[in-house]
Amino acid sequence: MKKSFLMFCFAATTMLAVAQEKKEATPTPVPAQATTPAAAPDPNAPDFKWENTTIDYGTVTKADEGNSKREFKFTNTGKSPLIISSCRGSCGCTVPTCPTEPILPGKSGSISVHYDINRVGPFTKTVTVTSNAKNPNETLKITGTVNDPTAGQTPAPGTTPAVTPTQNAPH
Repeated sequence: MKKSFLMFCFAATTMLAVAQEKKEATPTPVPAQATTPAAAPDPNAPDFKWENTTIDYGTVTKADEGNSKREFKFTNTGKSPLIISSCRGSCGCTVPTCPTEPILPGKSGSISVHYDINRVGPFTKTVTVTSNAKNPNETLKITGTVNDPTAGQTPAPGTTPAVTPTQNAPH
C-alpha cells in the first residue's frame, strides 16, 4: 500500500511538471522598419563656455560664512537662449543657486554655490547643471579644506573639558 501511494505521488508530480512546460511558439515575422538616422545636433543650440569648471576654496576656517560662497561664471556661446532647468549639489552641504531667466546668446550668467563651512576636513563636491545646451548635463566641482582653529587647544582655566569616548573607557 505504501509503495502504491508513493508511485501514485511520483506519477502525479511528473505529470504536473510536464504540463507546466512552455510550448515553443512560432515567431511572428516582424515587419522591417525604416531605420531613422540619429538626429543631428542642433547647430543653433545654446552652449556653455565656463570660466572654470572647478573651484578650489583653498583652506578656509570653520564657521567663516564669508568664505562659504563661490560662483561659476559662464557665457552662452550658442545661437538660442540657454535655459537652466536645475542645479543639484552632490549632498546637502553643497547648495547651488541657478539663474531662473533664460541666458540670451552672447550673454553671461553665474551659478552661486554655498558650501557648509561647519564641516571640518578636506572636501570634494559636485554640482550637476541640467539645461537645454548641446551638452544637457554639466558637472562642476568644488574642493578645499576646512580647518577648525579651536581644535587641539587646551580649555580655559575653570572650565571642564569634554569627555571623549576614549577617556574613561574600559580597556
